[in-house]
Amino acid sequence: MEKVVIVGAGLVGSLWAVYMSKAGYDVTIYERRPDIRRADISAGKSINLALSTRGWKALDTVGIGDEIRSMAIPMTGRIMHDMESNLTYQPYGKEGQAIYSISRGGVNAKMMDLAEKHGNAVIKYDMQCTNVDVKAGIVHLKNTITGETSSDTANLVFACDGAFSGVRYNAFQKLDRFNFSQNFVEDGYRELLLPANEDGSYKLDKNALHIWPRGRFMLIALANEDGSFTCTLFMPHENHEKAFDRLNDKAAVDNFFKTTFPDFYEMMPNIADAWEDHPLSSLAIVRCYPWTAGKVALMGDAAHATVPFYGQGMNSGFEDCTIMWELMQKHGKDWEKIFSEYQISRKPDGDAVQDLSIHNYHVMRDFVGDPMFLLQKKIEAKFSENHPDKWMPLYSQVTFSNIRYSEALEVGKRQDAIMKEILKMPNIKNIWDSKEVENAILKAL
Repeated sequence: MEKVVIVGAGLVGSLWAVYMSKAGYDVTIYERRPDIRRADISAGKSINLALSTRGWKALDTVGIGDEIRSMAIPMTGRIMHDMESNLTYQPYGKEGQAIYSISRGGVNAKMMDLAEKHGNAVIKYDMQCTNVDVKAGIVHLKNTITGETSSDTANLVFACDGAFSGVRYNAFQKLDRFNFSQNFVEDGYRELLLPANEDGSYKLDKNALHIWPRGRFMLIALANEDGSFTCTLFMPHENHEKAFDRLNDKAAVDNFFKTTFPDFYEMMPNIADAWEDHPLSSLAIVRCYPWTAGKVALMGDAAHATVPFYGQGMNSGFEDCTIMWELMQKHGKDWEKIFSEYQISRKPDGDAVQDLSIHNYHVMRDFVGDPMFLLQKKIEAKFSENHPDKWMPLYSQVTFSNIRYSEALEVGKRQDAIMKEILKMPNIKNIWDSKEVENAILKAL
């Protein structure tokens, strides 16, 4: 039996282990961290994830979607909270369409179980990858507890070890003509856990993603299974009137939330005490190419790490599995062809999901509370309903379809240009759902 080594037992690595085992390979996963299933995974451990169509397709292809559905909470739209505590609801898609909130820690633990159960994978923990001989398929390792070094040889090696990939850093970045860039956005994030009510019920509507958009920064909240919400404040690290470096004592934190997010503060008046429960973290976009060398391929964040504002980081990583699997059906075991086509076809989509993620940050932060933006969304939804063959909103293309990210990005740019002209029409606020507007869009198309 041919052997596969996967570096990284995160979401993509665990899922890919199921795929490769089903294809008849002997799979070993090396993970730098301890087994998270033996640790206490608090609901607010890491930004909650939003599973959507691409992710479900990858899970369902190997028959494990239902096991993840059991722990997923559907969110049918966004609820915006303004400074006066007024709420505005904006559906994500059509009736019945939703994205699904899942705890990163919870789903990662489940995916590890599935890799072992469905994939017969062996996961070895506390094993750091220190180098890879890409031509020979030799993975060099160090036990992070004992310091002991070892190596393993495989027919194929898949680096699923995240944005700060050890395989990419130690092996790929030393290769000739390997392009690499790492850009941190100026904003960071800090998580907060909004507990359930005393009776275990939710303090907010659990079937929506809650956003407190405040122009240059925002707070979001996604529901957990236990009645709590994982909340995340995204804000500049420094150099702004509202920035993390200004919230340096309990009084400043208390005042900031009381004046900026009054309805949230009412639900969590002890926010200043919980402020230090989770660390301040940074956000980076990593681009690189090529994604394959010799017997080794980069997948997920190791190839195209993005920021979390479109909820597509995990979904795009899972889609890497879908694409690689389809190429295996096409080329059999000709891994040279599989790797070549994988990186050539997938790289534009990796770049596009990063561009989309940055774009959606501005949408969530700056525009979701803007009446003209909300009007634009209403016009698009109405037109799409009447002409589904001519118009699918960008968000739906990304979230509720398997259209390539790169194609969705281009179509979205054209649609946005058309809508900017439509919004200039006289009296648009009163005639938005008229035949006149519909015909103007048809003409522009």
